[in-house]
Amino acid sequence: MAQKETPRQRMINLMYLVFIAMLALNMSKEVLSAFGTVNATLEDSNESFESKNRAALEGLNSKAADSPEQYKAAAENAKQVSEATDKLYSYFSELKQEMYASVDDPSDYETMDKDQFLNEKFAQSGKLKPAGKEFKANMTDYKNTMVEVLGENPKYATYVKTIKEKFAPDHIVDRDGKEREYIEYHFLGYPLISSITKITNLQNGMKVLENEVLSTMLSGQLTEIASMDNYSTLLQTTRGAYYQGQEFDGSIVLGRTDNSTVPNEVNLTLDGRELTEGKDFVLEGGQIKMKVNAGNTGDHTIEGTLVFKQDGKDTEVEVNQSYSVIPKPNQAIVSADKMNVVYRGIENPLTISMPGVPGNKVNASAAGMRKVKGSQYVVKPTRGTELKINVTGSVEGEKVSSTSVFRIKDLPRPTPTIRGQLQEGGAVKMPRKALEVSPVGATFENFDFDLTPVVKRFTLSVPGQPAVVVNGNNLTAEAKKLLGRAKTGDIVQIFDIKADVPGVNVKNMPALLVQLTN
Repeated sequence: MAQKETPRQRMINLMYLVFIAMLALNMSKEVLSAFGTVNATLEDSNESFESKNRAALEGLNSKAADSPEQYKAAAENAKQVSEATDKLYSYFSELKQEMYASVDDPSDYETMDKDQFLNEKFAQSGKLKPAGKEFKANMTDYKNTMVEVLGENPKYATYVKTIKEKFAPDHIVDRDGKEREYIEYHFLGYPLISSITKITNLQNGMKVLENEVLSTMLSGQLTEIASMDNYSTLLQTTRGAYYQGQEFDGSIVLGRTDNSTVPNEVNLTLDGRELTEGKDFVLEGGQIKMKVNAGNTGDHTIEGTLVFKQDGKDTEVEVNQSYSVIPKPNQAIVSADKMNVVYRGIENPLTISMPGVPGNKVNASAAGMRKVKGSQYVVKPTRGTELKINVTGSVEGEKVSSTSVFRIKDLPRPTPTIRGQLQEGGAVKMPRKALEVSPVGATFENFDFDLTPVVKRFTLSVPGQPAVVVNGNNLTAEAKKLLGRAKTGDIVQIFDIKADVPGVNVKNMPALLVQLTN
């Protein structure tokens, strides 16, 4: 049976309750003040990061303006990150202004212990109101934009993970295992100052994240530019060509070859002549590819400057390179323009030169040879089976000589023609009248030289009639009379055809058969 409390006991219990309430009240005020202090510290931090982030974005934009190939993509991504951050940050700032306006003195944190403002703004009867849905929608937009911009790049993986964890307003499972709505879990039923501090903390997280992402973008681009993958070995020499027996003093150096490292301005000359982009050179793959004619034999110099914009200023890189068109030879190069032999009795064109030796210092000699101009020669062999060509050149007082041997061949046997038509696979079919007026000709079939033998004589034969010898290449009156005795379908023979190429004995040609069609 419970013992009945005395008035004294009831008084003692009441005093204990009052004492506990007083302790709780004092502790609550201290906690509220602590939230206010933390919120003020975070606000100061946010202002500092805002200034840093603005400077980082301006720096990236400046580099993108100077070197778009290197920094344009990074600057565009940075802009999207900053815009997404500013949008959500501004929304949070406007919401906090409403929260501060709901109390008389926003600087008196101890009076900001009520929870009615967000309870009434965000929810009603356990369901989210439009303002609550807007809060979650803004956070979701920020999360999706940031994840899309940062993508699958491994260097942003930590930031993406943080964004998905901290800025995804999904349902939360509390420590009792109960699933609760995001806004209910974080903002409903809490003192006003604690909710303000939570939102300021979200803003701080965004600004810190923005700063880290912008820094990574800039440093990552700089790392990529400086990466050894963008370098290749180049050979640097004191001269563009070396002669046999000279000491080679080249150096192997590193050079950049990535697509993004291109000058903002190219000022080059070749032997004093100004070079034009597009016509004389192109910018391709981080390189300046020359498209100029190599020029005459000898040394040539490319001079000028490459201008790179850096921090808004022009930085010039001097260019002073030389090259030689053709190195000094130790053997002459002789080639027949038409074939690998020379033909007896006709002028065979030859090109004779020595690499690195001017044409006026090259001399060639052979039986029947004469110089036309420059490196062009003709040779007309008349006897023997071989032609020796001796070539000498002079470079820097040193003589270089060489001998080349060519075969001498007779011209091939010509093929007879009638009215310019070859006999293929049997007799040429032709009307009688056409044959009377058609010239007999000859051609060097499948021959590289442009030579046309001139027919001087031939013999015409009709079946059952004595043959007639014709001087020239057209039927004479006697030959036409003989042709008149032939019947339709007869095969007329033209044989013993003699043709002439000036200065050459042309081989005899085979007979030409013509079948009369009427």
